[in-house]
Amino acid sequence: MALRNVFVDEAGNLDFSNRGSRFFILTSVTLDQCGMGNDLLQLRRDLTRQGWDLSRGFHATEDKQRVRDAVFQLINDHDFRIDATIFEKAMTIPNVRENSVAFYKRAWFFHMKHVMPRIASPADDVLVIGASISLNWKAQNAREAMTEAIEEASHPIPFTTASWSASSEPCLPFADYCWWALQRKWERNDIRSYNLIQRKIQSEFDIFSGQEPFY
Repeated sequence: MALRNVFVDEAGNLDFSNRGSRFFILTSVTLDQCGMGNDLLQLRRDLTRQGWDLSRGFHATEDKQRVRDAVFQLINDHDFRIDATIFEKAMTIPNVRENSVAFYKRAWFFHMKHVMPRIASPADDVLVIGASISLNWKAQNAREAMTEAIEEASHPIPFTTASWSASSEPCLPFADYCWWALQRKWERNDIRSYNLIQRKIQSEFDIFSGQEPFY
């Protein structure tokens, strides 16, 4: 039996107006050993000694480039896999687009349906940790939606879910950095950071690549 640890974070938002992001991206980082989290904590200590303010931890969207460079270097020093599922929100059919919970559940379902058979078997034990969310309905429903979607997508692979803050789980910032690099590519056609993680990306699945509506 293998123990798999899957850390998942998301890019984009659930705003389907012209003000919202073009894409919603679920990104998962899968690893068997979590020692890289300890290395990230040590990096935080080292950078703090150098004068960087990391009181809120690592967040790719907010970190200075010097900090990002150090985190991406650490990413390259470790062995793990990255999987991403890309949803172009405008391709979503109207009845799902109008229901944020339905969209969120289906996004998790399709991501885990694609990823789980590639990382585990029914003999394994999978722990899926999603970054905790603090926005409105998502704060109350995200973990339930995540769990229901994984249960539907992953049978018969056994799994446990949790929703933790990045400050409490040192491996979650790796998922944060990976989705940030992917989002820069898809939203802005900026591949500088994407190129730093590309060799670890095992799947980058555009759900609408076949021009089928998301339902």
